[in-house]
Amino acid sequence: MAADQIPTWQLYGDARALPDVLHVERIVDRAAGLDWTIAPHRHLHLHQVFLLCSGEINLQLDGTARKIAPPAVINVPRGTVHGFTFSAGTEGFVLTLPADDFPDLFGAMAEASASLGRPFIAGGDGMEDRFQTLFAHHAESQPFRRTLLRAEATALVAALLAQAPEVQPHRRIDPRIKAFEDLARRSLHEARSLEDFASALSMSPRHLSRLCKAETGLSAKAYVEALKMREACRLLVYTRMSAQQVAYHLGFDDPSYFGRVFQRNLQFSPAAYRKRFET
Repeated sequence: MAADQIPTWQLYGDARALPDVLHVERIVDRAAGLDWTIAPHRHLHLHQVFLLCSGEINLQLDGTARKIAPPAVINVPRGTVHGFTFSAGTEGFVLTLPADDFPDLFGAMAEASASLGRPFIAGGDGMEDRFQTLFAHHAESQPFRRTLLRAEATALVAALLAQAPEVQPHRRIDPRIKAFEDLARRSLHEARSLEDFASALSMSPRHLSRLCKAETGLSAKAYVEALKMREACRLLVYTRMSAQQVAYHLGFDDPSYFGRVFQRNLQFSPAAYRKRFET
């Protein structure tokens, strides 16, 4: 599959962002409904860790095919192309972390960033209990839930790193796209055009979009839009800002246009999206 044909998903193809602090589910709950096959794809914002407890996985990871037997953990950084064919009845877990929400793990200055920033497969000894605990607490509603989940996920990742192979050189992100990403994140509250971004980076809009498509699977315009929609989701769930306020906050001059963009990306209106997370 060509790089520009690999889909970029939020979570298993779902057209929604991830407003919770993390997501954890059993492999069987997701894969069984997909005939045990998940086509190659990548995630723009999400880091994933898979635990295989029983069964078998035929794994495609950044163009390399491998057969995985239990116990095993698979580290899948954001932007990594990955696909799976599971044997029927495979048991295990998938932990999904919004990378931006865990700077101590994934930030540029984090001590774990070099190891976590590359895909790898490691032994899964002792990991099942950690996943089981996280899975149980994720399903509960309790005081300080987010704090507890964040602490347990961080401890789980630390245990994963203890089993990880030594850091090896891995594919380096194009520095021009890294500069574009940094600029786009700093400009979330501005109404910048593609031409504005390209000019700031001393390249043509067409060249910028081509580089972004090759690196992320999205055009430069779609990439900026995806960043804005993720921030919109966070603001709708975690603040009481109105949809109109969110629109203006993210540089949209017309709240109605913001609503249409949100609907196109999330398949929900801003109001309907917020309602899904109200308790």
